[in-house]
Amino acid sequence: MHTHTDPDSRAASTPATPPQPSSMRWVFWSFIAIAAYFLWTEHRAHLLAGLSWLPYLLILACPLLHLFMHRGHGSHGDHGASTGKDATHSRRED
Repeated sequence: MHTHTDPDSRAASTPATPPQPSSMRWVFWSFIAIAAYFLWTEHRAHLLAGLSWLPYLLILACPLLHLFMHRGHGSHGDHGASTGKDATHSRRED
């Protein structure tokens, strides 16, 4: 035999409360900690081998930084309309 529940009794029951922000933060940081642990344990050899190349990569980055910061070698002289040289020359002439 099938029993039917009263619709009013269903409305009176307490609905499921959504998780609180602090508990969501706890879950997020737990996930990050677990992921970091497995990344470290599974890829430790690759990560430590990459550290030996780091000084060479920094040295190789210098020419690229020079080219991008100066936009090539042709524009070293004119960086702005009024430079400190013009101001010092005008004071010396006085």
